[in-house]
Amino acid sequence: MNVTEFQQWVNNYYEHRGWSELDIFIRIGFLAEETGEVARAIRALEIGRDRPDEDTESFLDNKNALVEELGDVLGNVIVIANKYNISLEEVFHSHKEKLLKRYSHE
Repeated sequence: MNVTEFQQWVNNYYEHRGWSELDIFIRIGFLAEETGEVARAIRALEIGRDRPDEDTESFLDNKNALVEELGDVLGNVIVIANKYNISLEEVFHSHKEKLLKRYSHE
């Protein structure tokens, strides 16, 4: 599945569930929450969990949790992009151009 197909799939899925209708500020809150979950997954991968009430997971389990959380972040980014009719391809191109321009003098 390419990025455009995935963006459309997310759009359809979120619309079917009624998730696309949420206020944009609620969506930003979800994005912030999911970003925190990415941070927690990375912490588990890099330094582990040290609370006695938490189970220690394998590296593979922790990596899979990170993949899942990155997907949740991406889903929220796509919903935001869709709200403003922005394709991910446009986002990728714009980001690439910004970086090339910004760091072309190094």
